[in-house]
Amino acid sequence: MHPGTTVRQECIEKNGLSVTDAARILGVDRQTLSNLLNARSGISPEMAIRLEKAFGTSAREWLIRQLDYELAEVMRRANKIKVGAFRSSTTESGGSDERRRD
Repeated sequence: MHPGTTVRQECIEKNGLSVTDAARILGVDRQTLSNLLNARSGISPEMAIRLEKAFGTSAREWLIRQLDYELAEVMRRANKIKVGAFRSSTTESGGSDERRRD
């Protein structure tokens, strides 16, 4: 679930606020909040601080929710991400990559 849905449910609806009122409380314009609530933008670190100050849930928790959402979205298409495998190489001297002390 996009974290904007959680903001809508836990912060706005739970407190009987309109989007306009919530935007005013958060100190952002209505369009900024609307973009978050409608999954057109995510929770930035600044928005996380604003949510913490206004509604009490820690900024870290909001950012973790955002990161979890983004990771889940990428994982849905992980099989389409093509990456070459890294293979460790040895140094020119034929040993390991560790530096030798003589």
